[in-house]
Amino acid sequence: MSDGMSVVRRWQLAAALKALREDVGIRQEQAVELLRKGPGRWSRPKLSRIENREHTLKPREVEQLLDAYGVIDASVRDELVQLANESAEQGWWVSFNSELPEDLRPLLSIESGLVAMRDFQNQLIHGLLQTNDYARALINAINPGMFTPEEVERRIAARMTRQQVVHGEDPPHLHFIMDQGILERPLGGPRIMRDQLCRLLELTEHPNITIQVLAKSSHAGPGLEGPFSILTLPEPVPDIGYTEGPAGSVYIEEREHVRTCTLRFGVLTELALSPAESVAEIDRAMRAY
Repeated sequence: MSDGMSVVRRWQLAAALKALREDVGIRQEQAVELLRKGPGRWSRPKLSRIENREHTLKPREVEQLLDAYGVIDASVRDELVQLANESAEQGWWVSFNSELPEDLRPLLSIESGLVAMRDFQNQLIHGLLQTNDYARALINAINPGMFTPEEVERRIAARMTRQQVVHGEDPPHLHFIMDQGILERPLGGPRIMRDQLCRLLELTEHPNITIQVLAKSSHAGPGLEGPFSILTLPEPVPDIGYTEGPAGSVYIEEREHVRTCTLRFGVLTELALSPAESVAEIDRAMRAY
């Protein structure tokens, strides 16, 4: 998943093709026998890699699979061939590859295809919501002396470009819950924090964005385990969980673990201040700076 190609499009295509095979009752071994009657080199391991999202399909391979499964609906065929074309397109993050950790690149690809995201943070404001100055202060605080000023600015440029997902024509629904301590920690100084909290208030006016604050007075809850996200992707791709820390990024796909993340977020939604109360709390913290 570390290349510049569209992870989401590849996942959609793999899931759709597997579903088509299963719908017509063809086992993988039978599918390979049918495919070997046509052009191309086909094997059980190759088909398995395709369905496990480990192989990037070419449009002609998609057409061969559809022929083997007896799919004649022109609209279905066109849609899946188009997915194959899109999965090979490189994303914006490729131009910033030297500034981005390798295990973060799949997240950027996933974000570009999001339908929705639920996110909890207990230490810092999510990257999709950060101002330039807050991002600069954060990078320098976490990595003191590690990057040159030029490298820092390139990382900030990548983060700001990443935020295009928030302001696109058909943006995903984004639900953020953040610990109250984040609002009170003066990262970068009063002016930077005031501007950052003003940005949060502006973003709460977007119909696709929900922000809640988890008050310090709230009861102990699942947020004590740390930050995490639940990423909702286009059908038929299931939700996945995501978290990151000093050891790198972790993508959670096992259904039971994702369900646990979903339940945890539901509890946090109930524990946190309502969206209206959260706006008031963010405004109060901003004025304190």
